[in-house]
Amino acid sequence: MTRDDILDAAAQVFRQKGFHGASMSDIAEALNVQKASLYHHVASKQEILLAVLERALSMLTDHIASIASQSIPADEKLRLMIRGYLGVLADHADLTSVLLFEHRSLDKKSHTRHVPQRDKFEGLWRDVLNEGVSSNVFELKDIGLTARALMGTLNWTLTWYRPEGDKSIEQIADDYSDFVLKGMLK
Repeated sequence: MTRDDILDAAAQVFRQKGFHGASMSDIAEALNVQKASLYHHVASKQEILLAVLERALSMLTDHIASIASQSIPADEKLRLMIRGYLGVLADHADLTSVLLFEHRSLDKKSHTRHVPQRDKFEGLWRDVLNEGVSSNVFELKDIGLTARALMGTLNWTLTWYRPEGDKSIEQIADDYSDFVLKGMLK
């Protein structure tokens, strides 16, 4: 049993039961080990939650940073970021669901440790929006509000998206990009 095995199992259990509804016994059962064996590798459920969040956020940050650093216009970059972000959310639904919906379960010390990494990720989006404003591609009154609105829309997709649905995650991402970049006005 590796640390990755523990985090994968925990992400699945936390997604199904929620952090507070899940127990160390549930995680051990998902791993097919005794709870005592699990405690040999981790000290607490809180430690596991923080590790799951860090893993998810690191994966997302690395992926989005690789897109954000490309030398292409801001609107093209934003389109690729939306597609990339939704793709990772869908491909790693257990892990990213925990990131999006269970971060509130962090204790104060863990939350303090988590926030700078979260802010770094959100900063990638604000930087691209700022880049678009600076290059006269975007006209935005409040970049922070725009970034939060965009993140809210993208994040919420995880609650209703189904791989077997009418649209692929790529089609949804493209529709979102058109909406964000072109708006609703005729």
